[in-house]
Amino acid sequence: MKLLNIVEGGRRSPFAHLTKVSAAVTCSVLVLAGCSGGDASDTAETSGSGSAAVGSAGEAGSRHICAIGGADAFFAVVKNGADAAGKAAQEAGNEYTWIPLPNYNNIGPDMVKLIEQAVAQDCTSLAVPVWDGDAEGPALQSAIDGGVKVFMYNAGLPLMEDGTIEALGYYGTDEFQAGVAAGEYFAENGSENIRCINTQPGAVNWQQRCGGLIEGATGQGADAEEIKLPPESFGDAAAITAAVQAELAKDPSIDGFATGSAADADAVNAALKATGGEAQQGGWDVSENIINRIKDGEALFAVDQQGWYQGWLAVSQAWMYDQYSILPATGAVLTGPALITKDNAESVLAGVADGYR
Repeated sequence: MKLLNIVEGGRRSPFAHLTKVSAAVTCSVLVLAGCSGGDASDTAETSGSGSAAVGSAGEAGSRHICAIGGADAFFAVVKNGADAAGKAAQEAGNEYTWIPLPNYNNIGPDMVKLIEQAVAQDCTSLAVPVWDGDAEGPALQSAIDGGVKVFMYNAGLPLMEDGTIEALGYYGTDEFQAGVAAGEYFAENGSENIRCINTQPGAVNWQQRCGGLIEGATGQGADAEEIKLPPESFGDAAAITAAVQAELAKDPSIDGFATGSAADADAVNAALKATGGEAQQGGWDVSENIINRIKDGEALFAVDQQGWYQGWLAVSQAWMYDQYSILPATGAVLTGPALITKDNAESVLAGVADGYR
């Protein structure tokens, strides 16, 4: 799997620093060697303080590390990584809680409720995706003003970069550059008329994905547009299939479909099989179905953002800073993007089966 190193406006992009920064973080948190394999649940999962390790530094038992996560298969993998870090925090005598979003139908208000829940549960540090900056920003600022140490992951990088949210770090990918790379890859592999299916319109990361893809594809001479569907269509095979069929009926020359999640990718694949369409498929996230389609030549690529690593980094850094004041030298530690193609799909498959992908 090849990490993308993109040059932006004459300077190296943050991807050039990924290996160095990740190595520094890994060196500072080698104690987090454990791994768990639990699935995402529908309710907050709180684990009490474990027995403090002999000779452990810091004030054992006084920290409550919390993480808010999403509601799909991708976040089940993120949770595995977060739980691995949370287990180490517990073993140092702290408390760890995973707080799941019920669904993606009403992200802004629901995320505000979960942030407020984290504050009410006396979380001393919080790892959180920022999908809706307008809604989450004030709630996070209130938490920060109350002493909660906030770390962002998975989504919202631009809001930390421009100072909208005063987070202590970001762990995830640069979604716009991931979109650019995806659009370029479609075009370089023959797609001339591409559609980016967005089932979370308005979400920071999804807007970046489709916006970047359109820029990357058109920069290579292809046409590209965004198809916006309502949030409740996320993972809804019938709704997405109907949208794909309608687009193909309007414009049979469409020869590429990009998706933002594994569930949406499955729905597009089903729609193309139902219509006999031969458009190339690609998009975000990894699943066994997606990897097998890439291996079999039914899909072109997947954009890998390494969800397990996002969860592990976000929770481990929230804990490390909360208890030991350990923090990387850079605000953003990037976990991608990288492209999974037919050349490297086999090597990723084992990680999918084991809950790391």
